[in-house]
Amino acid sequence: MPPHDGDKLNRIEELKSKLFNKNYQTKIGHRDSFPHFQKREVMDSWIKKEDARSTFRENFFMKTSMFKKFFIFSIVFFILALGYASYMFFAKGNTVSNDNIDISVLSNAFTAGGEEYPLLLEIANKNNSPLDLVDLVVEYPKSSQASLSQDNERLRISLGTIPAGGVKNENMKLVLFGEQGSTRQIKISLEYRVEGSNAIFVKDKFYDVSINSTPINLSINAPLEASSNQDITLGVKATLNATKSVSKILLKVDYPVGFQFVKATPAPFLGNNIWNLGDLAPGAERNISIVGKMLDVFDGEEKVFRVWSGSQSLSDKSLIKIVFNSLEHIVMIKKSSIEAKLLINGVYQREYAIDTKTSIQGQIQWTNNLETKINNLEIRAKISGNAVNRATISAGQGFYNSSQDLIIWDKNSQSKFVEINPGDSGAVSFSFSPVSLFSASGGIVSLPSVNIDVFITGQQAQGGGVVTELNNSESKIVRIISDVGLSTKALFFSGPFLNSGPLPPKVEQKTTYSIVWSLSNTANNISKAVIRSTLPPWMHFTGSFSPATEDLTYDASTKEIVWNVSGIPRGTGITEAGRDITFQVQLTPSLSQVGTEPIIINDTILTGHDDFANVNVRVNKASLSTRLLNDLNFPANASRVVQ
Repeated sequence: MPPHDGDKLNRIEELKSKLFNKNYQTKIGHRDSFPHFQKREVMDSWIKKEDARSTFRENFFMKTSMFKKFFIFSIVFFILALGYASYMFFAKGNTVSNDNIDISVLSNAFTAGGEEYPLLLEIANKNNSPLDLVDLVVEYPKSSQASLSQDNERLRISLGTIPAGGVKNENMKLVLFGEQGSTRQIKISLEYRVEGSNAIFVKDKFYDVSINSTPINLSINAPLEASSNQDITLGVKATLNATKSVSKILLKVDYPVGFQFVKATPAPFLGNNIWNLGDLAPGAERNISIVGKMLDVFDGEEKVFRVWSGSQSLSDKSLIKIVFNSLEHIVMIKKSSIEAKLLINGVYQREYAIDTKTSIQGQIQWTNNLETKINNLEIRAKISGNAVNRATISAGQGFYNSSQDLIIWDKNSQSKFVEINPGDSGAVSFSFSPVSLFSASGGIVSLPSVNIDVFITGQQAQGGGVVTELNNSESKIVRIISDVGLSTKALFFSGPFLNSGPLPPKVEQKTTYSIVWSLSNTANNISKAVIRSTLPPWMHFTGSFSPATEDLTYDASTKEIVWNVSGIPRGTGITEAGRDITFQVQLTPSLSQVGTEPIIINDTILTGHDDFANVNVRVNKASLSTRLLNDLNFPANASRVVQ
């Protein structure tokens, strides 16, 4: 056993002897002061190592708060110093700011429309770095539109590199259009790159230029007020204000809703609102007079006429490529002092379409819209046109003057017309029938129509014995619908096909028939004509039809037969060759049909469009049965199904 182990045992034995010895006395020592009491924190639960470490760090830094503050202050100071150095190096040294790029316009703020406008630009780079791959883009309205849009003129010029502190000047020539006194906006853009970046940066500047004159001056001479159904005359004057001649100039007038064009001098180049002014020398004038009516308008409405002038498009001669000038004129609709409304068959509209079998019932409704009386009221209706059956004209309570085709209602036939009080109203009526559109002596009536012109007059007494003549008018046109003929017949013994099967038809045996559709037409061309019909369940389409060049189709699922006729010219089947088609169908009667005359084709319907009357036409024909009324060789007892 090592020596130190023996020493430990001796001490232990010595302590035991003292502990169990009854004669041993403990020595008690005295102190004059208590030792410093140090409070120690005793944990009331076991903690993890992480918590212990956290407690240690908190105690450590609490004891070293001054060190902590100094350390944080040093870090913040370093970050600020680094940020400031970076800003000074990058922002002030190598980066480019749009605020340091100046785009100056050195040109006048006004120009003559249609003339070359010199645009002088100065671009100054006040940055400490150059601008690379610089492009100058100038964008301005192509026509007389007030502001920029998608359809603009764009010019692009490459300026290369503008060094730091450098200045570049660029001189461009533009042509601006517009009304005198208007402004046009020019957009100037500088596109550039900077060293070390592929991004494209843009600096924009907008500049307004005033138009102090136009290449073509426009003026409109028209009333500021108009009444419904009254004639209105629009005078348009175009004057070339340029110093050089121009060619291929168009003038276009946009009419407001409710304006009905009547005539123009000179006649329009295209439609009713486009004129070709041709070649114009400096100072040359062109005058256009347009006459029309305001229809279906109401008191207090504002109607705007717009006039445009400019160069003609090369691709479309009806379009203005570049608008030189535009102008508008506003007409206020005022209620007429004396009003006359013409209704046809109870309907008030601009135009009417009526077939030859319908008589025309006219009613003229009159009203005194003044706050004073109207004396000696008179209404006249002139009826003209190639479709009037003059022998059928009935004037009602008026007088029909056949030599002038005029119906007159005045104080001689209407006693109340002597004096009409404010707000009074009433109506007069007349009637007539259209003529037949074809006759052996006169042939076919071309473009059949009836014109009805109504005039109303009266007198308004003013102070001092002055009398004011009042008048108003209204016109209507009635177009007569062409007589489109469709005949349908079923045959067995005639036609282009050899029919077969028993006559009369027998149960569960096949018998074929020929169906013939024939067309005729009188006065007006018919377009988009289609004839349709269907077959009953017991009928079948054999697939044979003649002539084979016609467009005939059959849908087995719906059993519908369609003949796409397309156009039916005027005079078809009357003065010109007729048009027809024949196709074959097959009947297989059932036992339930014994003793009956089965339908072999259902109702046939023709639809189309009358191009002159501008209405759709429709003709219905009844179904056909096994009783072949149009086949001269068909036996009288061969129509009913037998067993």
